[in-house]
Amino acid sequence: MIEEQANPDPPARPTWELVVWVLVGLVVGFVAGGLLGGLLGGLFGNFFLTNAEAGAGFINGVKQGFLYVGAAGAFIGGAWCASKRFNPQTLRKLKRFYGIKRGYWSLVLLVGAFSISLLGQFFVNNRALLVVHEGRTYFPALPFASSQTGMDFGMETDAEGQEYSYEVNYRELKAHFQVTGNGTVVMPLVPYSPEETRRIGDGTQHPSPPNFKTRHFLGTDPIGQDIFARLFYGFRITLIFALMFTLVVYLIGVVIGCLMGYYGSWVDLLGQRAVEVWQNIPFLYMVIIAVAAISDLPFKLPAWFKILMLLIIMVLFSWTSMTYYMRTSVLREKSRDYVAAAQMLGASTPRIIFNHLLPNTISTMVTFMPFTVATAIISITALDYLGFGLPPGTPSWGRMLQQGVANLHAPWIVLSAFAAMVTVLTLVTFIGEAVREAFDPKKFTTYE
Repeated sequence: MIEEQANPDPPARPTWELVVWVLVGLVVGFVAGGLLGGLLGGLFGNFFLTNAEAGAGFINGVKQGFLYVGAAGAFIGGAWCASKRFNPQTLRKLKRFYGIKRGYWSLVLLVGAFSISLLGQFFVNNRALLVVHEGRTYFPALPFASSQTGMDFGMETDAEGQEYSYEVNYRELKAHFQVTGNGTVVMPLVPYSPEETRRIGDGTQHPSPPNFKTRHFLGTDPIGQDIFARLFYGFRITLIFALMFTLVVYLIGVVIGCLMGYYGSWVDLLGQRAVEVWQNIPFLYMVIIAVAAISDLPFKLPAWFKILMLLIIMVLFSWTSMTYYMRTSVLREKSRDYVAAAQMLGASTPRIIFNHLLPNTISTMVTFMPFTVATAIISITALDYLGFGLPPGTPSWGRMLQQGVANLHAPWIVLSAFAAMVTVLTLVTFIGEAVREAFDPKKFTTYE
């Protein structure tokens, strides 16, 4: 008598795989939920306000909806993705990507720089990391720390002889403590914020060249703002914008393209005609109209809302190309035998799409993602340069390039912005080339 051996337990799941899945779920869930929440909040936000508050309800509704529904979406997406596992073919592709050192180390450098930028207030900030005075300890750089006036630290007047009843300048406080010995101040590596302007009365002419003594490592711009601080925070804003742009474009393009390719017939025909009409709408004109309309509103919009509007406008005119790629991939895969077998076994349409078609088509879409990120970075920088991008006052590479071209006698401005942009785009391009080579279906797939 032959005893049947029980199936061995599946191998333990690598921790890194779980982390990757959860991160993907968190990001995609937050973006999808945030957009849905922002839309619902904007629609219903004005219903509970008086005419005197017109506009505030819409803005607050978008903000609250984006945050709360986005958080719920992140939780749901993370929990759902935590139950998923990479199939062996995907693991081989990831292993191959790891073997392409140029792309792998470019990803490590870019992720590391982006992670540091998310904690930017601890590296580039005009608020102190630590203040010790009269036995009490303060942490002004923390996000929710209360501001302290100069009088709180024994400084009755500021450098101009005025009463020090506003938030203390921590660089002045550090110099004061060095003279009096009444306390200790620990400043970030770059003790300037991106929106801070230094006065001509401080003895520095603007724009000023790089100066390590004053910690203006890349100099200042024509209004005395620190170049390094603006590059640093501009990198964070640009990359967050580009990543959100890419995720939303893929979300819309994959959904519409998949539906067009799977159902075919009149759905495909109507979808193609609609996409062709939409593609012929001039993008730059729409951006100019939207910027002018936002500027003429009777109430003031916060900077984050203007950035969100710019993101929505760019997404609305950028998803069509991804739709064509997805439609073609689904049309090709739909004719395979495994799809016909699933249909004959009675599999539902959602099961066929999510369990069979998407896993076999999405890998092709992944190869385009780094190049979409690069396109978004170039687009937002170009719009900023033309004056139709991020709101005035927001750290922006495009506006720095504009300042640099207008002040060629101060070459450190344009060279710094140009070098930062070239470096980031080079890293993204190396990542894209490595992903394209690692996920090339010809290396792992054969059809008989």
